[in-house]
Amino acid sequence: MAATSEPPAPRPLTPVSRVLRLCLHALLFGLLALAAGRAVTDSAPYAGAVVAACAVLAAVYAAGVLAPSVHRSPRAAAVWLAALGAAWAGLLAISPDGVWIAFPLYFLELHLLRLRWGIAAVAVTACAAIGGFLAHAQDSAVSPGAFLGPLLGGAVAVATVLGYQALYRESERRRELIEELIATRAELAAAERDAGILAERERLAREIHDTLAQGLSSIQLLLRAAERSLPQDAPALEHIGRAREAAQENLAEARRFVRALTPPDLEHGSLAAALERLCTAAPGPRVRFCLSGAPRVLPTPYEVALLRIAQSALANVVRHARADRAEITLTFMDASVTLDVVDDGTGFEPTSAPSGEGGFGLPAMRSRAETLGGLFTVESSPGQGTAVAVTLPLPLEAS
Repeated sequence: MAATSEPPAPRPLTPVSRVLRLCLHALLFGLLALAAGRAVTDSAPYAGAVVAACAVLAAVYAAGVLAPSVHRSPRAAAVWLAALGAAWAGLLAISPDGVWIAFPLYFLELHLLRLRWGIAAVAVTACAAIGGFLAHAQDSAVSPGAFLGPLLGGAVAVATVLGYQALYRESERRRELIEELIATRAELAAAERDAGILAERERLAREIHDTLAQGLSSIQLLLRAAERSLPQDAPALEHIGRAREAAQENLAEARRFVRALTPPDLEHGSLAAALERLCTAAPGPRVRFCLSGAPRVLPTPYEVALLRIAQSALANVVRHARADRAEITLTFMDASVTLDVVDDGTGFEPTSAPSGEGGFGLPAMRSRAETLGGLFTVESSPGQGTAVAVTLPLPLEAS
């Protein structure tokens, strides 16, 4: 039985909740049967009235249990508890055995009412039970147990409900955590699959660019040199021209393959535009993008490496730095291009930094930069933020 500060939303009953509810039903009906049986077997005064009062109380209780509105509306629950209390008061007025019904009523009040009102209702019920017992007892029969019994019963009910609340909240937190872990595992698997696909696309694009495209470009240069070295009426000129045209067509096709294998982030714009979109979509800290120098077209491997390093560095900022602000700066100089990712987070000792997961750690960023002949540096200290910088020398055709 869980009591909350706000009206609880209807939830499917767990097996434990069903068992507790059935136990409460059994307890109340059992106590009513016991009170009616004692009145009949002991030939107590008003035995018929006691049996009738027990039957009325049982009917009111069953009506509330079967009414959906009692479980959905706090007002309907309060009305039902008032009717139940009135029926119980009638039983208590004619039979001392009605005191026993107070204990299941405690749980009902704590379950259906807000916590502060539930505790107040428990106190009122305990006082009514004590008053009923004193009204039926002889002066010589009054003992401390007449006061301690209902009070201790109420205290036990409150402690039980509060303990159940704490266990329920802990169970809900663990359930949410498990669901989050399952969702994170699925997202991680999807991210690793996408990363593998993108890595293979990048590898194929790099291989085509560095081998096939460069080879065809060299063939073109050699054929052009051969054309210049031959006289104008040489019979081989026609064949050399056709070979050069075929090489040109295949070079254009190879470049189309490279463009088709370019990462999606670079398909619809320049590297600067991709970095600006990355900053805009980043969750967590405020991220700003700055462009310095005159932008120029970079080879695809350069753009891919700089974009991936920016993504990895920004992912580290979001996951680990607990930063308020971050800035990505792309700087074009005469002979090099530089990418800086700076944040104002907690910082760390670069010498003891973990390698990261999924190949997106600092070693992976360093490897990307060094593969293209670049320089990768990390500056950080605890509490002073982090600065990641990569400088790539521009190839001759881009400088």
